[in-house]
Amino acid sequence: MEAASAKSFFWEAFPPMPTCRVYCSPTFQDGHLFVVGGCSQQGQPLDTVEMLDIVSRKWTALPPMATPRAGAAAVMLGKDVLVIGGVDATQSPLASVEVYHADEGRWEKKADLAQASMGVSAVEKDGVVYALGGMGADTSPQALVRMYDPAKDHWQPLPSMPTPCYGASTFLHGSKIYVMGGRQGKLPVTAFEALDLEVRSWTRYPSVPSRRAFASCATLDGCFFSLGGLQQPGPHNFYSRPHFVNTVEMFDLEEGSWNRLSRAIRMRDKRADFVAGRLGGRVVAAGGLGNQSSALGSVEGFNLARKKWEPLPPMPTGRCSCSSLEAANLLFVIGGVAQGPSSAVEALCLQEGV
Repeated sequence: MEAASAKSFFWEAFPPMPTCRVYCSPTFQDGHLFVVGGCSQQGQPLDTVEMLDIVSRKWTALPPMATPRAGAAAVMLGKDVLVIGGVDATQSPLASVEVYHADEGRWEKKADLAQASMGVSAVEKDGVVYALGGMGADTSPQALVRMYDPAKDHWQPLPSMPTPCYGASTFLHGSKIYVMGGRQGKLPVTAFEALDLEVRSWTRYPSVPSRRAFASCATLDGCFFSLGGLQQPGPHNFYSRPHFVNTVEMFDLEEGSWNRLSRAIRMRDKRADFVAGRLGGRVVAAGGLGNQSSALGSVEGFNLARKKWEPLPPMPTGRCSCSSLEAANLLFVIGGVAQGPSSAVEALCLQEGV
Protein backbone atom coordinates (compact mmCIF):
# COMPACT_ATOMS: atom_id res chain seq x y z
CA MET A 1 0.00 0.00 0.00
CA GLU A 2 1.33 3.43 -0.94
CA ALA A 3 2.08 5.60 2.09
CA ALA A 4 -0.01 8.74 2.55
CA SER A 5 1.80 12.08 2.55
CA ALA A 6 2.89 13.23 5.99
CA LYS A 7 0.94 16.45 5.31
CA SER A 8 -2.34 14.52 5.12
CA PHE A 9 -2.29 13.47 8.79
CA PHE A 10 -4.07 15.51 11.46
CA TRP A 11 -5.38 15.02 14.99
CA GLU A 12 -9.00 15.27 16.04
CA ALA A 13 -9.54 15.92 19.74
CA PHE A 14 -12.87 14.52 20.91
CA PRO A 15 -14.58 15.59 24.14
CA PRO A 16 -12.77 13.96 27.08
CA MET A 17 -14.12 10.79 28.68
CA PRO A 18 -16.60 11.60 31.46
CA THR A 19 -14.66 9.16 33.65
CA CYS A 20 -10.88 9.60 33.84
CA ARG A 21 -9.15 6.22 33.61
CA VAL A 22 -6.13 4.17 32.57
CA TYR A 23 -5.87 0.52 31.44
CA CYS A 24 -9.35 0.66 29.93
CA SER A 25 -10.56 -1.62 27.13
CA PRO A 26 -11.81 0.11 23.95
CA THR A 27 -13.83 -1.31 21.04
CA PHE A 28 -15.42 0.34 18.02
CA GLN A 29 -18.50 -0.35 15.90
CA ASP A 30 -20.49 1.72 13.39
CA GLY A 31 -19.16 5.12 14.41
CA HIS A 32 -19.32 4.40 18.14
CA LEU A 33 -16.33 4.07 20.47
CA PHE A 34 -16.99 1.97 23.57
CA VAL A 35 -14.67 2.42 26.57
CA VAL A 36 -14.96 -0.36 29.15
CA GLY A 37 -13.65 -0.50 32.73
CA GLY A 38 -10.10 0.49 33.59
CA CYS A 39 -8.48 1.98 36.69
CA SER A 40 -9.77 5.13 38.40
CA GLN A 41 -7.57 7.98 39.60
CA GLN A 42 -7.55 6.20 42.98
CA GLY A 43 -6.24 3.00 41.34
CA GLN A 44 -9.51 1.07 41.73
CA PRO A 45 -11.02 -1.05 38.90
CA LEU A 46 -14.13 0.49 37.36
CA ASP A 47 -17.45 -0.99 36.27
CA THR A 48 -18.03 2.15 34.19
CA VAL A 49 -18.84 1.89 30.47
CA GLU A 50 -19.13 4.93 28.21
CA MET A 51 -19.84 5.31 24.49
CA LEU A 52 -18.73 8.11 22.18
CA ASP A 53 -20.67 8.87 18.99
CA ILE A 54 -17.85 10.21 16.82
CA VAL A 55 -20.25 12.11 14.51
CA SER A 56 -22.27 13.94 17.18
CA ARG A 57 -19.17 13.97 19.44
CA LYS A 58 -21.34 13.15 22.45
CA TRP A 59 -20.67 10.66 25.24
CA THR A 60 -23.36 8.36 26.63
CA ALA A 61 -23.08 6.54 29.96
CA LEU A 62 -24.08 2.90 29.47
CA PRO A 63 -25.22 0.49 32.18
CA PRO A 64 -22.26 -0.59 34.37
CA MET A 65 -20.71 -4.05 34.18
CA ALA A 66 -21.59 -6.57 36.89
CA THR A 67 -17.87 -6.84 37.74
CA PRO A 68 -15.51 -3.85 38.01
CA ARG A 69 -12.34 -4.67 36.07
CA ALA A 70 -9.17 -3.21 34.60
CA GLY A 71 -6.86 -4.61 31.94
CA ALA A 72 -9.61 -6.78 30.43
CA ALA A 73 -9.82 -7.90 26.81
CA ALA A 74 -12.77 -6.50 24.85
CA VAL A 75 -13.95 -7.39 21.34
CA MET A 76 -17.02 -6.70 19.23
CA LEU A 77 -19.31 -9.61 18.39
CA GLY A 78 -21.59 -8.04 15.82
CA LYS A 79 -23.18 -5.16 17.75
CA ASP A 80 -22.36 -6.67 21.14
CA VAL A 81 -19.32 -5.99 23.35
CA LEU A 82 -17.67 -9.08 24.87
CA VAL A 83 -15.43 -8.41 27.90
CA ILE A 84 -12.99 -11.08 29.08
CA GLY A 85 -11.03 -11.44 32.32
CA GLY A 86 -8.95 -8.60 33.74
CA VAL A 87 -8.14 -7.75 37.34
CA ASP A 88 -10.48 -6.93 40.24
CA ALA A 89 -10.27 -4.59 43.25
CA THR A 90 -8.10 -7.06 45.18
CA GLN A 91 -5.58 -7.19 42.29
CA SER A 92 -6.74 -10.76 41.55
CA PRO A 93 -7.25 -12.00 37.98
CA LEU A 94 -10.83 -12.62 36.89
CA ALA A 95 -12.38 -15.60 35.11
CA SER A 96 -15.68 -13.82 34.53
CA VAL A 97 -16.92 -12.91 31.05
CA GLU A 98 -19.84 -10.65 30.24
CA VAL A 99 -21.46 -9.24 27.11
CA TYR A 100 -23.21 -5.93 26.51
CA HIS A 101 -26.20 -6.25 24.20
CA ALA A 102 -26.25 -2.84 22.52
CA ASP A 103 -29.73 -3.24 21.02
CA GLU A 104 -31.20 -4.15 24.41
CA GLY A 105 -29.05 -1.87 26.55
CA ARG A 106 -28.17 -4.59 29.07
CA TRP A 107 -25.28 -6.76 30.28
CA GLU A 108 -25.41 -10.55 30.42
CA LYS A 109 -23.05 -12.89 32.22
CA LYS A 110 -21.46 -15.52 29.96
CA ALA A 111 -19.48 -18.71 30.50
CA ASP A 112 -16.37 -18.12 32.63
CA LEU A 113 -12.86 -18.82 31.46
CA ALA A 114 -11.56 -22.16 32.77
CA GLN A 115 -8.87 -20.21 34.66
CA ALA A 116 -8.83 -16.62 35.90
CA SER A 117 -6.67 -14.42 33.66
CA MET A 118 -5.54 -10.85 33.31
CA GLY A 119 -3.62 -9.49 30.32
CA VAL A 120 -5.45 -11.79 27.92
CA SER A 121 -5.12 -11.01 24.20
CA ALA A 122 -8.34 -11.49 22.24
CA VAL A 123 -9.11 -11.67 18.52
CA GLU A 124 -12.46 -12.00 16.74
CA LYS A 125 -12.74 -13.80 13.42
CA ASP A 126 -15.95 -14.86 11.67
CA GLY A 127 -18.07 -14.46 14.80
CA VAL A 128 -15.74 -16.55 16.98
CA VAL A 129 -13.46 -15.12 19.68
CA TYR A 130 -9.97 -16.43 20.45
CA ALA A 131 -8.45 -15.60 23.86
CA LEU A 132 -4.68 -16.13 24.16
CA GLY A 133 -2.34 -16.17 27.14
CA GLY A 134 -2.77 -14.17 30.32
CA MET A 135 -1.49 -14.16 33.87
CA GLY A 136 -3.11 -16.36 36.51
CA ALA A 137 -3.77 -15.93 40.22
CA ASP A 138 -0.31 -17.35 41.02
CA THR A 139 1.21 -14.56 38.81
CA SER A 140 2.54 -17.19 36.39
CA PRO A 141 2.19 -16.48 32.66
CA GLN A 142 -0.29 -18.72 30.88
CA ALA A 143 -0.03 -20.53 27.54
CA LEU A 144 -3.78 -21.11 27.36
CA VAL A 145 -5.69 -20.62 24.12
CA ARG A 146 -9.49 -20.70 24.25
CA MET A 147 -12.09 -20.37 21.49
CA TYR A 148 -15.50 -18.89 22.34
CA ASP A 149 -18.58 -19.86 20.36
CA PRO A 150 -21.31 -17.34 21.25
CA ALA A 151 -24.09 -19.59 19.94
CA LYS A 152 -23.12 -22.31 22.44
CA ASP A 153 -21.77 -19.95 25.15
CA HIS A 154 -18.82 -22.29 25.49
CA TRP A 155 -15.03 -21.92 25.70
CA GLN A 156 -13.18 -24.67 23.85
CA PRO A 157 -9.47 -25.23 24.56
CA LEU A 158 -7.10 -25.09 21.58
CA PRO A 159 -3.41 -26.05 21.38
CA SER A 160 -1.42 -24.01 23.90
CA MET A 161 1.02 -21.29 22.90
CA PRO A 162 4.63 -22.52 22.75
CA THR A 163 5.63 -19.56 24.96
CA PRO A 164 3.38 -18.58 27.89
CA CYS A 165 2.97 -14.81 28.29
CA TYR A 166 0.53 -12.04 29.06
CA GLY A 167 -0.08 -8.63 27.54
CA ALA A 168 1.11 -9.73 24.09
CA SER A 169 0.31 -7.99 20.81
CA THR A 170 -1.86 -10.09 18.49
CA PHE A 171 -2.43 -9.59 14.76
CA LEU A 172 -4.90 -11.42 12.53
CA HIS A 173 -3.34 -12.01 9.10
CA GLY A 174 -5.21 -14.37 6.77
CA SER A 175 -6.10 -17.49 8.74
CA LYS A 176 -3.34 -17.00 11.32
CA ILE A 177 -3.13 -15.16 14.63
CA TYR A 178 0.39 -13.81 15.16
CA VAL A 179 1.52 -13.30 18.76
CA MET A 180 4.43 -11.01 19.53
CA GLY A 181 5.98 -9.55 22.64
CA GLY A 182 4.25 -9.66 26.00
CA ARG A 183 5.74 -10.42 29.40
CA GLN A 184 6.60 -13.18 31.81
CA GLY A 185 6.61 -11.51 35.21
CA LYS A 186 8.92 -8.52 34.81
CA LEU A 187 10.73 -9.97 31.81
CA PRO A 188 9.85 -8.99 28.24
CA VAL A 189 9.21 -11.92 25.89
CA THR A 190 11.00 -12.14 22.52
CA ALA A 191 8.98 -15.06 21.11
CA PHE A 192 7.18 -14.57 17.80
CA GLU A 193 4.60 -17.29 17.07
CA ALA A 194 1.47 -17.89 14.99
CA LEU A 195 -1.61 -20.06 15.41
CA ASP A 196 -3.04 -21.39 12.14
CA LEU A 197 -6.80 -21.45 12.73
CA GLU A 198 -7.44 -23.85 9.85
CA VAL A 199 -5.18 -26.67 11.05
CA ARG A 200 -5.04 -25.51 14.70
CA SER A 201 -1.30 -25.75 15.06
CA TRP A 202 1.44 -23.32 16.09
CA THR A 203 4.46 -22.12 14.13
CA ARG A 204 7.47 -20.67 15.92
CA TYR A 205 9.32 -17.97 14.00
CA PRO A 206 12.78 -16.60 14.82
CA SER A 207 12.60 -14.55 18.01
CA VAL A 208 12.72 -10.75 18.13
CA PRO A 209 16.47 -10.01 17.93
CA SER A 210 16.72 -7.80 21.03
CA ARG A 211 14.95 -7.95 24.39
CA ARG A 212 13.32 -4.62 25.35
CA ALA A 213 10.72 -3.82 28.01
CA PHE A 214 7.73 -1.62 27.07
CA ALA A 215 8.42 -1.98 23.34
CA SER A 216 5.47 -1.60 20.95
CA CYS A 217 4.50 -3.78 17.98
CA ALA A 218 2.78 -3.10 14.67
CA THR A 219 2.23 -4.73 11.28
CA LEU A 220 2.15 -3.37 7.73
CA ASP A 221 2.06 -5.07 4.31
CA GLY A 222 3.17 -8.51 5.53
CA CYS A 223 5.89 -7.10 7.79
CA PHE A 224 5.89 -7.13 11.60
CA PHE A 225 7.66 -4.46 13.62
CA SER A 226 9.10 -4.40 17.13
CA LEU A 227 9.76 -0.79 18.08
CA GLY A 228 11.56 1.17 20.77
CA GLY A 229 11.30 0.27 24.44
CA LEU A 230 13.54 0.22 27.45
CA GLN A 231 16.80 -1.66 26.97
CA GLN A 232 17.90 -3.54 30.07
CA PRO A 233 21.63 -3.89 30.79
CA GLY A 234 23.13 -7.33 30.29
CA PRO A 235 23.79 -9.60 33.31
CA HIS A 236 27.51 -8.79 33.33
CA ASN A 237 27.19 -5.06 32.66
CA PHE A 238 27.25 -3.63 36.19
CA TYR A 239 27.63 0.02 35.17
CA SER A 240 24.85 0.41 32.64
CA ARG A 241 21.33 1.55 33.51
CA PRO A 242 18.11 0.75 31.63
CA HIS A 243 17.85 3.26 28.79
CA PHE A 244 15.27 4.30 26.20
CA VAL A 245 15.98 3.17 22.64
CA ASN A 246 14.72 3.96 19.13
CA THR A 247 15.32 0.42 17.84
CA VAL A 248 13.37 -0.77 14.78
CA GLU A 249 13.30 -4.51 14.05
CA MET A 250 11.26 -5.80 11.12
CA PHE A 251 10.21 -9.36 10.26
CA ASP A 252 9.33 -10.02 6.61
CA LEU A 253 6.80 -12.86 6.31
CA GLU A 254 7.79 -13.69 2.73
CA GLU A 255 11.46 -13.97 3.62
CA GLY A 256 10.73 -15.63 6.97
CA SER A 257 13.43 -13.65 8.72
CA TRP A 258 14.21 -10.47 10.63
CA ASN A 259 15.73 -7.82 8.37
CA ARG A 260 18.96 -6.23 9.48
CA LEU A 261 18.00 -2.58 9.23
CA SER A 262 20.63 0.13 9.24
CA ARG A 263 20.96 2.58 12.12
CA ALA A 264 19.54 5.22 9.77
CA ILE A 265 16.14 3.51 9.95
CA ARG A 266 15.77 3.89 13.70
CA MET A 267 12.92 6.02 15.00
CA ARG A 268 13.50 9.75 15.30
CA ASP A 269 12.76 9.66 19.06
CA LYS A 270 13.78 7.16 21.71
CA ARG A 271 10.57 6.06 23.39
CA ALA A 272 8.88 3.33 25.44
CA ASP A 273 5.31 2.64 26.60
CA PHE A 274 3.91 4.34 23.49
CA VAL A 275 1.15 3.75 20.96
CA ALA A 276 2.09 1.94 17.74
CA GLY A 277 -0.37 1.37 14.94
CA ARG A 278 -1.02 1.50 11.24
CA LEU A 279 -2.64 4.35 9.33
CA GLY A 280 -2.40 5.62 5.77
CA GLY A 281 0.07 2.94 4.69
CA ARG A 282 2.49 3.85 7.48
CA VAL A 283 3.53 2.43 10.82
CA VAL A 284 2.81 5.16 13.37
CA ALA A 285 4.55 5.71 16.73
CA ALA A 286 2.91 8.21 19.10
CA GLY A 287 3.67 9.53 22.58
CA GLY A 288 5.21 7.42 25.33
CA LEU A 289 8.08 8.04 27.70
CA GLY A 290 11.56 9.15 26.70
CA ASN A 291 14.48 11.04 28.14
CA GLN A 292 12.34 14.16 28.72
CA SER A 293 10.83 15.00 32.11
CA SER A 294 7.24 14.59 30.87
CA ALA A 295 5.36 12.24 28.55
CA LEU A 296 6.13 12.63 24.85
CA GLY A 297 3.71 14.26 22.42
CA SER A 298 5.81 13.60 19.31
CA VAL A 299 4.48 11.37 16.52
CA GLU A 300 6.29 9.79 13.57
CA GLY A 301 5.34 7.61 10.62
CA PHE A 302 7.41 4.97 8.82
CA ASN A 303 7.27 4.83 5.03
CA LEU A 304 8.05 1.19 4.20
CA ALA A 305 8.89 1.84 0.53
CA ARG A 306 11.34 4.62 1.39
CA LYS A 307 12.53 2.95 4.62
CA LYS A 308 12.23 6.29 6.35
CA TRP A 309 10.58 7.79 9.46
CA GLU A 310 8.99 11.20 9.00
CA PRO A 311 7.50 13.56 11.61
CA LEU A 312 3.71 13.65 11.82
CA PRO A 313 1.59 16.24 13.68
CA PRO A 314 2.16 15.99 17.46
CA MET A 315 -0.51 14.69 19.82
CA PRO A 316 -2.66 17.44 21.36
CA THR A 317 -2.07 15.75 24.74
CA GLY A 318 1.30 14.05 25.28
CA ARG A 319 0.75 10.77 27.15
CA CYS A 320 2.06 7.30 27.93
CA SER A 321 0.31 4.07 29.01
CA CYS A 322 -2.56 4.79 26.62
CA SER A 323 -5.15 2.43 25.25
CA SER A 324 -5.35 2.54 21.46
CA LEU A 325 -7.56 1.29 18.66
CA GLU A 326 -7.40 1.26 14.86
CA ALA A 327 -10.83 1.73 13.26
CA ALA A 328 -12.41 3.38 10.23
CA ASN A 329 -9.23 5.13 9.05
CA LEU A 330 -8.62 6.46 12.55
CA LEU A 331 -5.98 5.66 15.16
CA PHE A 332 -7.57 6.36 18.55
CA VAL A 333 -5.39 7.18 21.56
CA ILE A 334 -7.46 6.86 24.73
CA GLY A 335 -6.77 7.82 28.33
CA GLY A 336 -3.33 7.00 29.71
CA VAL A 337 -1.07 9.14 31.86
CA ALA A 338 -0.01 12.76 31.25
CA GLN A 339 0.84 14.58 34.49
CA GLY A 340 -1.65 12.17 36.08
CA PRO A 341 -4.37 9.90 34.69
CA SER A 342 -5.83 11.46 31.54
CA SER A 343 -9.37 11.55 30.18
CA ALA A 344 -8.21 12.66 26.72
CA VAL A 345 -9.57 10.91 23.62
CA GLU A 346 -7.82 11.87 20.41
CA ALA A 347 -7.60 10.28 16.97
CA LEU A 348 -4.98 10.56 14.27
CA CYS A 349 -6.87 11.00 11.00
CA LEU A 350 -6.24 11.28 7.26
CA GLN A 351 -7.28 14.22 5.17
CA GLU A 352 -8.46 13.12 1.73
CA GLY A 353 -6.69 14.38 -1.36
CA VAL A 354 -3.67 15.94 0.34
